[in-house]
Amino acid sequence: MRAVQITRFGGPEVLDVVDLPDPVPGEGQQLYDVSAAGINFADTHQTENSYLAPQELPLVPGAEFVGMPADGGPRVVGLLAGGGYAQKVAASPRLTWPVPDGVTDDQALAVVLQGTTAWHLLRTSAHLSPGESVVVIAGAGGVGSLAVQLAQRWGAGRVIATASSAEKRALAEELGADATVDPALADDDPKQFTAALREANGGRKVDVVLEMTGGNVFDGSLSALAPFGRLVAYGTAGRVPPKPVDPHALMGTSRAVLGFWLAHCFSRPKMLDEAIGELLPLVAEGALRPVAGGQYPLSAVREAHQDLLARRSTGKLVLDPRR
Repeated sequence: MRAVQITRFGGPEVLDVVDLPDPVPGEGQQLYDVSAAGINFADTHQTENSYLAPQELPLVPGAEFVGMPADGGPRVVGLLAGGGYAQKVAASPRLTWPVPDGVTDDQALAVVLQGTTAWHLLRTSAHLSPGESVVVIAGAGGVGSLAVQLAQRWGAGRVIATASSAEKRALAEELGADATVDPALADDDPKQFTAALREANGGRKVDVVLEMTGGNVFDGSLSALAPFGRLVAYGTAGRVPPKPVDPHALMGTSRAVLGFWLAHCFSRPKMLDEAIGELLPLVAEGALRPVAGGQYPLSAVREAHQDLLARRSTGKLVLDPRR
């Protein structure tokens, strides 16, 4: 089979398209023919070995796929510990879900990892209550574009999205954001970013922030929180860590900082069932709009990662292993 393999750590240049033996299913696994594979920002960390879990070489990246069982059966979308950038994968049927008619491969891939992340950020980690204000960092991205829609659907009082270009900010507003902010305001001084978030919330502090950048964006977002506000960190896309969080400062303002990583739901698949069971039907009926960010041939995987790192993309990026 054709697959993308990493044999050394680095940037997009380490993604090599090679011929590999078909994967051999382990106990409780099944072989699937892949029709589309999802790309996530976390994959760019994987190539650098800079993510939460240490990586071992050689490896085939990719945590999600759409395909059919090799011995026949319905189309499914599934999650993987790795190996998704390939024409075939070995996966646990327990971590696959039928794709409803009318839902495209790209839409299913947008939901299975990034959609479930957005769902759990708001429901499980932030415990969003109706009427609360929500800041979605990177509101035009894969997770952010869905989080904006879900926050509105679940009764947020005001949804504020950040995005790095006028076009991305317009998209976030089209998806339901009440206001948008340029995260570049945080580059020189996080206080400017804090002020912009509060201004976007009518001069008030905010209740919930979904944060995936780190650095000054994290620092400015934390300062923008109201008493009993929650910041949920789920990424470090900027590659710069925030300032250490002082517990005494949290106590003095009754604020909370939480972390979320979807991998912990793999061992609790009912948590995935709950999210995907709600999200896929919403997509099928047109009530939730996954944003298509572009489909790349497997042979253009380096270009896909370059576009992600350069912030040229919106929504969900997908690999076509047949090309």
